[in-house]
Parts: sequence; C-alpha cells; structure tokens
Amino acid sequence: MEAHEKQGILADLEKGRKALLDVLGGVTGEVAAKRPAPGRWSVLECVEHLAISEDYLFSQIAASRYSDVAMANKDREALIPSRGVDRTRAAQTPEAGRPTGRFSTLRGAEEHFLASRHRTMRFVEDCGEDLRCRLTSHPLAETVNCYEMLLIMAAHAHRHSKQIEEIKAALASAAP
Repeated sequence: MEAHEKQGILADLEKGRKALLDVLGGVTGEVAAKRPAPGRWSVLECVEHLAISEDYLFSQIAASRYSDVAMANKDREALIPSRGVDRTRAAQTPEAGRPTGRFSTLRGAEEHFLASRHRTMRFVEDCGEDLRCRLTSHPLAETVNCYEMLLIMAAHAHRHSKQIEEIKAALASAAP
C-alpha cells in the first residue's frame, strides 16, 4: 500500500468514526431504543450492527490469503465509497450482521465500535504490505482484496450514520 493510500484509508476511517460520534451526539437511551417503524432498526441496533460488522470484516482481513498477483481494480475501488454510502440502494444485511440485542446500552455498542475501529486503524498504520495481494471474502461483494475491504469498512460507518440521521428525523416527525 502506497503511503498516500494508507493516509487516505486512515482519513476515511477517521471520518466515519467522527460521523458516527457526531450523529450520536445528544441521543438519549430512550431515543436510541425506539424503532421509527415496524421492521426498521433503532439507533441502538444500527450501532450494534456497525460494531459487530467491524469485527467481522476485520476478521476477514486477518484470515485473508496471499496471492502472488495483486488483484487491483481501480474502477471498482473508486466506486466503493459512493456506493457504500448510497442509502437509495438497499442492502440486505447477512444474518451474522443483524442486531440481536448484544448491547443493552447505546454507550456499550458505541464503545465496542470505537475500540474495533481503533484496532482497524492501528492495523492500517502498522501495515507494510500491498493489501491488494491479500484476498478475502465479503458477504455481499464476495471476493475482494484487503484494500477494498478497508474501503468498504470506511464507507460502512458513513452509510449507517446517514441511516441514524434518517431514524432521528423519523422519530422527531412522529413525536407529538
């Protein structure tokens, strides 16, 4: 991974972390637990999903396999950030990523995500290899290189920060 790519990934991961913290500012435990409509996730469920997904996606990087040839697709890499945050495109969460009440509080889910994101960022900081030569599997994108996986992880926090904004707006408009 080139130095400028490493800095770009780190900046994107940090922006996603900050976007989540910003959108969660002022959210009470009561609001966090409310679903805006039947079948829709609450704020707490979104953050739970982010926390467990960060762990899962990082585990996929850790379990990646080396390839003698880099699997680089610059066009696909360029599309990941915009497609990842596009809330007009529905994405079905795999069973393992669905919220199940693993965290009883918003703070607990948030802290877990932040610790996991910190671990991801430390990995990038310490990485000295070409992650395009490490292949892994993503539940929706299928075979990806680990550089693409990091791009996906960076976009994921932005996507769900937008979802949390939508949830907050829906709850505010439904309030008496």
